[in-house]
Amino acid sequence: MQTTLNKEFTIKGRGLHSGAVVQVRVLPADAGNGISMVRTDLAGQPSVQAIAANVCDTSRGTTIAHQGCTVATIEHLMAAFHAMRVDNARVEVDGGEIPILDGSSRIWVEAISATGLATLPVKRPKHRLAQPVRLQVGASTLVAEPSDHFSVEATIDFPNTPIGHQQAALTCLDEFETQVAPCRTFVMLSDIEPLLNLNLIKGGDLDNALVFVDKKTDMATIERLTTLFHRDAAKLVDKELINGPQLFDNEPARHKMLDFIGDISLAAHDIQAHFTINCPGHKANTAFAALVAQNMVCCD
Repeated sequence: MQTTLNKEFTIKGRGLHSGAVVQVRVLPADAGNGISMVRTDLAGQPSVQAIAANVCDTSRGTTIAHQGCTVATIEHLMAAFHAMRVDNARVEVDGGEIPILDGSSRIWVEAISATGLATLPVKRPKHRLAQPVRLQVGASTLVAEPSDHFSVEATIDFPNTPIGHQQAALTCLDEFETQVAPCRTFVMLSDIEPLLNLNLIKGGDLDNALVFVDKKTDMATIERLTTLFHRDAAKLVDKELINGPQLFDNEPARHKMLDFIGDISLAAHDIQAHFTINCPGHKANTAFAALVAQNMVCCD
């Protein structure tokens, strides 16, 4: 049967890129509603459904939009909804970006778990693949194969960095809460300066992203990072990971798997397939979600 939340909950935090403080109110919704996101700060409170067809941007996160309603960085919340099997919810946001919180899905999962789920008197449709599906986008290769449950194998490769080559796997969604949800987003030190120059990551700090040191840093950059991190950056950048330790040796690979789960959930609520993902990213993930949606059949 379909599910929704037992009751509403509210979480407030800063957007990763905008830096704005945003409040998210997550409420129960009727069967068939799916996940709808509502901009309460805009006239008429427009809404957008969290589906692959509404993806409008994938630069440094997944953004959906429809008729004037745009909501960015939805992937960590969507991963929590998918893994915790929340079929229907109304997400009210008083800004344009879902808060980054600690850079993972942990806080969303904990809130959903504390609230609990309510069963609705409508059967949940299950979706399976009619045939294997494969997509190549740049360096990303994504494959989905028919299965009797949801599972993911992920591989990432960041040569000449402390991350290097990593693998991670999720054999069933029951593992998500402890093995994937707490895994934080990450960034290379060399990427921070360009992102700041693009007026992004205004809400980024050492509490919501792992920062890996991939190159030597000049004094001007260290001074700017000291201001950004509110710490003496000169004492930090001689490490491989500025703000360790990692929760897992392969935390970056697990986080990429988290992002993929959030993005692929835009294809359908209950997908039965085995996914093999190599060097995934939001652009490839969401294009793949649209392709998977086209190749699914509903089954009892």
